[in-house]
Amino acid sequence: MARIRPVGHEDRLSVVEHLDELRTRIIVSLLAFGVALGLCFWQNHLILKIINHPLGHHVKPTTFGVAEPFTTTFTVAAYAAILIALPVLLYQLYAFILPAFSPTERHIALPLLLMVPFLFIGGAVFGYFVVIPAALKFLLHFNRSQFHVQIRARDYYGFVTLTLLSVGVVFQLPVFILGMARMGIVNTQKLRKNRRYAILVCAIVAAALPGVDPVSMLLEMVPLVALYELSILLVAAFGRPPGEASDQVAAVEGS
Repeated sequence: MARIRPVGHEDRLSVVEHLDELRTRIIVSLLAFGVALGLCFWQNHLILKIINHPLGHHVKPTTFGVAEPFTTTFTVAAYAAILIALPVLLYQLYAFILPAFSPTERHIALPLLLMVPFLFIGGAVFGYFVVIPAALKFLLHFNRSQFHVQIRARDYYGFVTLTLLSVGVVFQLPVFILGMARMGIVNTQKLRKNRRYAILVCAIVAAALPGVDPVSMLLEMVPLVALYELSILLVAAFGRPPGEASDQVAAVEGS
């Protein structure tokens, strides 16, 4: 495996050198994921206990197939391994794509990329502690007297994973808006003027997220609106395009 060396924007690499760097970074990412997967599969009881916690202490998901306990456990461990290996995976991704950016473009992209993992983890934590318990409480008790409720492990873990992933992705809203502001597409005036439309879009996105009940929809909509308001503050503080900022500095110095 070739040694990974830092690549600058001015470096001119051949296609073979780019492919060799990509191959090396993929191998490093796979090794990090493999180590994390081994650790998660070793501690699968703890991981399953954490995921099952929203169901209550005396409720365990049901399996219906001979191999389903193993395959379900392995799948859950794989998702947990991706989360644990995420810092290494993101670093390899950033290190590969950032040299392609000019210094000005890097000044825009790097802060946005650094915000991604923190916002994703924040969204996943919010989904685990707020959205999933409320959604389960509503869905599992809806018309409960008319049904014999059994929770299938594969369906439940799929629901939890999709919910956490969706909320984590939706929490990237400030990155998206701040990126558009840094490119000069939007500004604070436009964001404030279109606040009502943004709230409507937040409601539509919340309705499209996993969890068809109105309770989880409202719980998912509240942070979206809060993130939109946070985005306005971030744009006001850091969202000025680099060219515009330079022009304003030059104008002040000229006066």
